Amino acid sequence: MPNERLRALLLERGVTPAKLAEAVQVDAKTIERWIVKGRTPYRRHRYSVAAFFSVDEAFIWPEALNSDEIAAAAESEIVSVYPHRWAVPRDSWRHLFERAEHEIGILVYSGLFMAEDAGLKALFAGKAQSGVRVRILLGNPESPYVAERGVAQGIDDVMPAKVRSAIITYRPLAKIENIQVRLHDTILHNSIGCGSSEVMQCESF
Repeated sequence: MPNERLRALLLERGVTPAKLAEAVQVDAKTIERWIVKGRTPYRRHRYSVAAFFSVDEAFIWPEALNSDEIAAAAESEIVSVYPHRWAVPRDSWRHLFERAEHEIGILVYSGLFMAEDAGLKALFAGKAQSGVRVRILLGNPESPYVAERGVAQGIDDVMPAKVRSAIITYRPLAKIENIQVRLHDTILHNSIGCGSSEVMQCESF
């Protein structure tokens, strides 16, 4: 059976079998056999391919691992769990965004802790100048959903005020090429680090 996961990785990353073969030091025909015939390579080659694509070995060859290895791989996919956003170390946010190569997406109501972080804003500017697309979606301060969140958190009018502060703080970034700062009118149950705006009503400011 063909290895569709390996084939998909090659297509998604724009990597030819020859380039992968050179990286893991095997013949290009060997790569073709891994894909077309579903051959399972030696452990060292599996590890090299997984490291090349920055994915887990079990994702490409799940059948090659024994039960203990599969369990360990599954557990390793979750690095840390935090009960609240404020519990996430600031360095974790920086590490996440520093690794971005193509796009950074932020969907929040205010995300004021990011807007007030000069280091993060400098990082966003640097990423944008290097060609990374940065999209920041903040809640519309006039939205009833923002007001409802304020009531739910017991801070009432403070919530729209926090959004307005974030808007003002982000304005210098919005002037940089590759950075978009917009408003959305949607219900958020969670703030996320990257999201699509397909179902949101957004407006520039």
